[in-house]
Amino acid sequence: MSDFSGLALVIEPGDLLARLDACNLILVDLTSSARYAQGHIPGARFVDPKRTQLGQLPAPGLIPPHAALEALFGELGHHKDAVYVVYDDEGGGWAGRFIWLLDVIGHKHYHYLDGGLLSWLADGLPVSTEVPASAGGPVSLTLHDEPTATREYLQSRIGAADLAIWDARAPQEYSGEKVLAAKAGHIPGAINFEWTAGMDQARNLRIRTDMPQILEQLGITPDKEVITHCQTHHRSGFTYLVAKALGYPRVKGYAGSWGEWGNHPDTPVEI
Repeated sequence: MSDFSGLALVIEPGDLLARLDACNLILVDLTSSARYAQGHIPGARFVDPKRTQLGQLPAPGLIPPHAALEALFGELGHHKDAVYVVYDDEGGGWAGRFIWLLDVIGHKHYHYLDGGLLSWLADGLPVSTEVPASAGGPVSLTLHDEPTATREYLQSRIGAADLAIWDARAPQEYSGEKVLAAKAGHIPGAINFEWTAGMDQARNLRIRTDMPQILEQLGITPDKEVITHCQTHHRSGFTYLVAKALGYPRVKGYAGSWGEWGNHPDTPVEI
C-alpha cells in the first residue's frame, strides 16, 4: 500500500513532511533554477517549466515531443508505482500543467502541495540545497489523448449544452482589450475566471476553499465537460488542477490555447 494512500489530490505541507522518506516518492520542483538553488524541499528534483511545453510559436503550450518527455521522466526516475508530489512558487500554474502531463502519460498517482513552496516556508519547514542526481535514461511512455482538447475537437464542441470553456486569462485578454495574437477576444461561449482569482492571498496562494461555489455560480459545473485554456496552457494548468481536485469527471486542457486559436484563420472569436 502506498504511503500516500487515502490522501486527497491536494495535500498540506505536514502531509508531505511525514512522507519525505517514502521510497516511491518523486518530488518535483517547478519554481525556477534560481529559486531551487536558494533552497528547495529536501529530495525535490527541479524541472524547468519550459520543459513541459513545446516552446514553438504560434502555440508554445503544445505538448513537447514524445522523446523529450521520455527523457524528462527518465531523469525523474519514473516508474509505474511512483507517487508524484508537485509544487511551484506561483500558486499552481506550472505544477498543474505537470499534473496534466502526468494524465497525458497515463500516470494517476500524484498530489499537489497546496500553496507550494510558499506554504512550506511559511510553516517553517526545512529546505535543502542538495541536488539529487539524474535517476536514469529515457523511459518508454504511452501518451493518451483524453486529457487534451485539440483545436479541432474544441471547435466541434462549441455551443454544446454540456460544455464549459474555462478561460483562465486576464479579463483584458478575454475582452479583446489586450491583444496577444492575430485575433483578439475569446472563444465563443467561454467563461472568464482569471487563474490568480482562485488563489487565497491570505493563505500563501492555497486554492480558495470556496471554489466549488464560485464555479457553480459561473456555470462551470461537474455535469459538464470542462475545457480550460489561457495563452499557452500555463495559467490554465492551475484551473485544470482545480477542476481535477474538485472531482470533475470530464476535464481537458486545451494545450494550444489562445496562441493557437487566436492565430488560426478558421477559428471563431467573440469580443
